[in-house]
Amino acid sequence: MTPKKQLTRVSFFFLLLAAFSFSQISYAQTESAEADTTASAPEETASASASDGEIPTGDANIGAGEELFKGNCAACHKIDQKLVGPALAGVQDRAPSIDWIVSFVQNSQKVIATGDEYAVNLYNEYNQTQMTAFPQFTRDDVLNILGYIKQQAEAAPAETAAVAGAEGADGAVASEPAISSAYLNAIMIGLIIVLALILVVLILITTVLRRYLLQKETVGDEDREIIEQSVSLSKVFKSPTFIFLATFIFAAVAFKVVINELFAVGVQIDYTPTQPIAFSHKLHAGQYEIDCQYCHTGVRKSKNANIPSPNICMNCHSAILTESAEIQKIYAAVEQNRPIEWVRVHNLPDLAYFNHSQHVNVGNIECQTCHGEIQEMEVVGQAKLLTMGWCIDCHRNTDVNTKGNEYYDKLVELHSEVSEDGMKVEDIGGLECSKCHY
Repeated sequence: MTPKKQLTRVSFFFLLLAAFSFSQISYAQTESAEADTTASAPEETASASASDGEIPTGDANIGAGEELFKGNCAACHKIDQKLVGPALAGVQDRAPSIDWIVSFVQNSQKVIATGDEYAVNLYNEYNQTQMTAFPQFTRDDVLNILGYIKQQAEAAPAETAAVAGAEGADGAVASEPAISSAYLNAIMIGLIIVLALILVVLILITTVLRRYLLQKETVGDEDREIIEQSVSLSKVFKSPTFIFLATFIFAAVAFKVVINELFAVGVQIDYTPTQPIAFSHKLHAGQYEIDCQYCHTGVRKSKNANIPSPNICMNCHSAILTESAEIQKIYAAVEQNRPIEWVRVHNLPDLAYFNHSQHVNVGNIECQTCHGEIQEMEVVGQAKLLTMGWCIDCHRNTDVNTKGNEYYDKLVELHSEVSEDGMKVEDIGGLECSKCHY
């Protein structure tokens, strides 16, 4: 084989190797996906009924109290520190009586109007901020909330000590590092540089061998003519082999780009539009820990989570930051009797059916599973793909939350007869077309 042909084939080989390396790294970047996990709810125990003046301790009562607290109280109160109102830890010991707490929660202004000394002092201490009345709350509802507050207040020191002990014994738990796009690009550039260096070395070796052979007197005229042949790049580029390889690589890359773009149609990941009011989820849901359902009231009982109306904002901002330019936009919307024109971020196609209450209330799926770390977002953006494949993967990997739900008892029994694995959503028809498409 002549040196010219050898050099040409070596060049083609490394060109193919570089193209293959690039395609594999690009494929890894495209296919790397974030793993999503779902939280399973704790098993509830039997409810304990509370007598008059007694704060309940049963899991069912505390669970009901937690739901009421997060849906109605968490916007203005924290358990361990002041927020809009006082910290609620130990409120049952500070207040005059349990009956007083019930009356104050149901209608605080009515209690203050009677001249109650404790109520008036509390009202003045917090800048005469009017507490929202909850006349719909029964005595048992308020007692359940107090049970949840007491349980959380007592659990907080133990949890802090446990975390500190774990860190002292084992140190910080290292999370598995994810391979970033920049790191993959650096690997690709490094491989290309290495391949270029190898090609240079091979050319140098070929040149040295060529000079060595030309210096030998035993080389015949025919062989010397072959050795002295030079490589013509123009002939290489015009050769059928090079044209075929270049055409094939171009077609393969173009096909991959077209397919990727087609799959990206309707996928709006990282879509972060500017909203008409600069509302910060990081501040409200993160720092102040306001429960999602306080504003998105339909999330547990409706197909849609719904966007909060201005009156929900006014529950707090009738007294807080009233001079803020952004809050003035809310006042203007109320005074002009017009809705705030929020820009929708998460938008599924009309052909897809999704029910929030089914996933949140029955499946106990956390908001972050589909919406990302919403409590850390200053401006909300779409963090997940929300594609058909993404939903199917979730249905394949998520265990059905069957605890305490008699509806699933027979299904669990039948499933356990044929499989030792947990019952997934796909096992109860979660991949049927009609589940999500009308």
